[in-house]
Amino acid sequence: MSIGINYGQIADNLPSPARVSRLLRSMQISKVKLYDADQNVLSAFLDTGVEFVVGIGNENVSAMVDPAAAQAWVQQHVRPYLPAARITCITVGNEVFKGNDTALKANLLPAMQSVYQAVVALGLQGQVNVTTAHSLDIMGNSYPPSAGAFRPDVVPYIQPLLNFLSMAKSPFLINCYPYFAYKADPSSVPLEYVLFQPNAGVTDPNTKLNYDNMLYAQIDSVYAAMQALGHTDVDVKISETGWPSRGDPDEAGATPEYAGIYIGNLLERIEMKQGTPLRPSSPIDVYVFALFNENLKPGPASERNYGLFYPDGTPVYDVGLRGYLPPMDESKSSRKVVPLLSVVAIASITLTLS
Repeated sequence: MSIGINYGQIADNLPSPARVSRLLRSMQISKVKLYDADQNVLSAFLDTGVEFVVGIGNENVSAMVDPAAAQAWVQQHVRPYLPAARITCITVGNEVFKGNDTALKANLLPAMQSVYQAVVALGLQGQVNVTTAHSLDIMGNSYPPSAGAFRPDVVPYIQPLLNFLSMAKSPFLINCYPYFAYKADPSSVPLEYVLFQPNAGVTDPNTKLNYDNMLYAQIDSVYAAMQALGHTDVDVKISETGWPSRGDPDEAGATPEYAGIYIGNLLERIEMKQGTPLRPSSPIDVYVFALFNENLKPGPASERNYGLFYPDGTPVYDVGLRGYLPPMDESKSSRKVVPLLSVVAIASITLTLS
């Protein structure tokens, strides 16, 4: 059973990638997803059999419109690590449509196309996917799920992007946080519904399908929005979801108890290979946010408290994940491939739990 987990490095107290590699492999890791292509992280996982997703940050997306730049990026950040690191996907940008950068929005698809062409030129198509990750606020309507629709202002971008994902056989990645809905309106959003706890659920009046949790309803609303644009041939994967263990006084529900319930119940659903009501035979594919608490993240206190682990390897709450973080002197230096430019990485890791 595999679950993704975001391994962010916006902190000044995290263990080295070599130690993190040991920690994650002690939990029988199968997949690692990076928002960047940090050479230190990739080098720490060489020859481990771990599968990788690497990423191009928003600050580099527009440069990738130039096919030569895209080719150079893939040659430098992907090619040298194959096959020792099993890189299976490149994400071009993260939550691009959440911001107000119209040039970035316009450049996203051309950048993805250039990166895809670079992948094809290297003979890696079918081995390495190219996609991007979206914030759930690209949705103009998400309730009921069958009436899911993208915001009118993003449709002109999403329609051709879906055509590309369909052609490239790549997934649609979405970041979903039921916590945000609860935090915004705790008096009217039932806690049981967002925490996967027993509840009567909500029945979609159009499909008559019953939803016992918000995450599945959000996923199916994305499927409905894609279908409204003519696509039933692109898979939805959850690139981020999580629950903070601590927050500011005005952040309702940010407690270790609720975080443990959300993640623990989510792990159970994944272990059952459960699908959503709309796609019951397609097991959900989820990346949890995050591996560690990150002390330098900006924003409200919750942003620094999404981790499953403290930087010393101690679990923030107990969901049955047990791993071994070796002492500093036990970590041998990792094998390097080639000298690469140093890059700041935020990573996401997929755990395989036995």
